[in-house]
Amino acid sequence: MTAASFADADIQDVVDKLTTEEAISLISGVGFWSTAAVPRLGVPSINVSVFGPNGVRGGFFFNGTPANCIPCATALGATWDTELVSEIASNLLAPEVKQRASSVLLAPTCNIQRSPLGGRSFESFAEDSHLSGHMAAAYINGLQSGGVGACIKHFVANDQEDERMGSDSILSERALREIYLYPFMLAEKLSKPMCYMTS
Repeated sequence: MTAASFADADIQDVVDKLTTEEAISLISGVGFWSTAAVPRLGVPSINVSVFGPNGVRGGFFFNGTPANCIPCATALGATWDTELVSEIASNLLAPEVKQRASSVLLAPTCNIQRSPLGGRSFESFAEDSHLSGHMAAAYINGLQSGGVGACIKHFVANDQEDERMGSDSILSERALREIYLYPFMLAEKLSKPMCYMTS
């Protein structure tokens, strides 16, 4: 079974048939860029392509497969052009992901640019939640129409680079709902991404 045909499988039936060891293997992965396969149930291994904020890259940071360089998400967000973003994702990024024998692209980043000092803010579309959600949805729809799954990230409130592996995001429920969750909710409503990367 391929990753594409597996998408139509009865997932609850597959989950019900998993052994404990098989279930654990699915959440732990194989290496850094692949999921485990469960041949007994026809579950394929799925390769993911790393999203360089300006295009698709593989698992190698140096001497990897060449890739096209696209404008960063901030530049794309500044256009307010959802059709352009969708076209870039479907016509440029999806074929490059497939060229790398991958099924999922770790993109788009849907975080909020809350500080100009954010080390990875350029990966996000904007400081505006509404714009970010619409741009992310267009990106996801384009990518998935090209036959590649989108993995929206970094869910949620992961908007700083300094000490990001050990920091705690403390915010009010109102800020969480109106600023940080809103772009993800909008993208989910308008596009249905294949998966989410948690923060």
